[in-house]
Amino acid sequence: MAEPVIRCILLDIEGTTCPVSFVASVLFPYARERLASYLETNHGDPDVQALLAATQAAFTADPNPEVQALRQGSPIPAHQPGGLGQLHAEQTKSPLVAYLQWLIDHDIKFPPLKELQGRIWASGYANGDLIAPLFDDVAVTLQRWHQDSYRLAVYSSGSVAAQQLLYRHSQNGNLESLFSHWFDTQIGSKQAPASYSAIAEFLQLEPAEILFVSDAIAEIEAAHGIGMAVIFSDREGNPGRDPGPFNAIRSLAEIEFP
Repeated sequence: MAEPVIRCILLDIEGTTCPVSFVASVLFPYARERLASYLETNHGDPDVQALLAATQAAFTADPNPEVQALRQGSPIPAHQPGGLGQLHAEQTKSPLVAYLQWLIDHDIKFPPLKELQGRIWASGYANGDLIAPLFDDVAVTLQRWHQDSYRLAVYSSGSVAAQQLLYRHSQNGNLESLFSHWFDTQIGSKQAPASYSAIAEFLQLEPAEILFVSDAIAEIEAAHGIGMAVIFSDREGNPGRDPGPFNAIRSLAEIEFP
């Protein structure tokens, strides 16, 4: 029986197409440092008001002892008509910014925070503060795969908007158009096999027709568990991990198709 033909290449970002250090050492600190000024400048935006309200609700309910201590030291302003977003930024920024920064420091995937980070990064990319440093082999390999009619897709824990910003503002120029599909954790956890089943269903492909490349063993195992082809990304600078039974690469250019 013939081997299934790969039709779609599904790529992680951190540690696969872009150094982990860019996200951890550049993007996260960039947003962290600008949260207070962004909220102060944009507190009248209805979308920002909704994000602040969701943040306050999570802050109030968070059972973590560190957050409880933060609440005791920085009480949330009492509710006023019109909702939290209507309060003056000076009344709200200290406790909420401290909580958002705590979430960043603990790498907690909180959707309102991801949205705020994306907005701040968009400004940074637009003004030239941020340029995504893709690995040297990435752009040329993506262009070759695209020319060879492979469907290219992204699955990252960062929001779809953040993914698109990164590829739109790379050191190799705008590569966004090379990708036809974008997936983030709204489709499910990257460590859950059901997420990969949902992606295959969305793409209208059999799992075996999709190649998933990632630097996270738990993600590789989840995708492999539903029948996807998988390759472990063992990039220089990644945390040393044993790929186990899975094929490992140091460059996308090493991947060959029958």
